[in-house]
Amino acid sequence: MDKLHRGLVKRDELVFDIGAHVGDRVDSFRRLGARIVAVEPQPAMVKVLRLFYGFLAGVAIEAVAIGRNPGTARLMINADNPTVSTASDAFVSAARDAPGWQAQRWTRSMQVPVTTLDALIDKYGAPAFIKIDVEGFEAEALQGLTHAVKALSFEFTIIQRDVALACIDRCIALGYVRFNAALGESQTFVNADWVGGEAIARWLAGLPHAANSGDVYAALA
Repeated sequence: MDKLHRGLVKRDELVFDIGAHVGDRVDSFRRLGARIVAVEPQPAMVKVLRLFYGFLAGVAIEAVAIGRNPGTARLMINADNPTVSTASDAFVSAARDAPGWQAQRWTRSMQVPVTTLDALIDKYGAPAFIKIDVEGFEAEALQGLTHAVKALSFEFTIIQRDVALACIDRCIALGYVRFNAALGESQTFVNADWVGGEAIARWLAGLPHAANSGDVYAALA
């Protein structure tokens, strides 16, 4: 993870960790000397983030979701696997009875505040890198970004390829021209050299269902 991030983030640069969960990426960015805004709407996970990172200089914690407009959203909680809690009804529908997802259940929900990436930039300044992992809400999050930053990543799932393709289109519209990807939690790029948006979209469309998930990375020229 550190090796991959080292190519994207330099010491003292700012990073937005959108969907910080319990902070594994926060740890990586800290080891690289970055400053971090960790964004997480789930109260239980926010407690963990504050316990481990709330007292540290250079780490800010925002207990909000990220969307296209500020306001509120209904967050559906998966109590047995909270890392896949989501604000996307479409994500829950796509997961229902999909191979590999049959055991996932979203048994309760709560209203959470929503802000935008643009609002975070207004508050903290432009980051060098934005990591987005919000369980099917990635395209909504990117709609709230109008200031292209140096690089970003977003999670994709095979059960929602359409969301990932919409994210690629949004990145291209924002001016991103270099793309790469990592499958699952491999933390290893699939391409030795970065490729264009159309090429990464073709790669994504051709993945087998067994690939399950991963992250697409986008960078400016």
